[in-house]
Amino acid sequence: MPRPFTPKVVTANDLLEGDVIYFTSDDGWTREMSGAELLTDEAHAQLRLLEAQKQNLKIVGAYLADAKAGENGPEPTHFREEFRRKGPSNYRHGKQEAAANV
Repeated sequence: MPRPFTPKVVTANDLLEGDVIYFTSDDGWTREMSGAELLTDEAHAQLRLLEAQKQNLKIVGAYLADAKAGENGPEPTHFREEFRRKGPSNYRHGKQEAAANV
């Protein structure tokens, strides 16, 4: 018996910079998961993934990641996605460096 569909977002990595990015409802990309399009229908999610994968000059490794609706937009439901959205695992570069200098 197949598992019921759970909400998803399309995520990938920016081809040139390597940052984690999320697909938006206007076929663009954002570095903030809260700006991603939350997909609640399985067929629509598959179509959106195909649309994202067409942008292979901008992104690499697009896939559907589990998410849930939050107060400010989609939020991760798995620790892997929480880890990915925070940026590199050290404080010498990326999103974590910017947060440390604020």
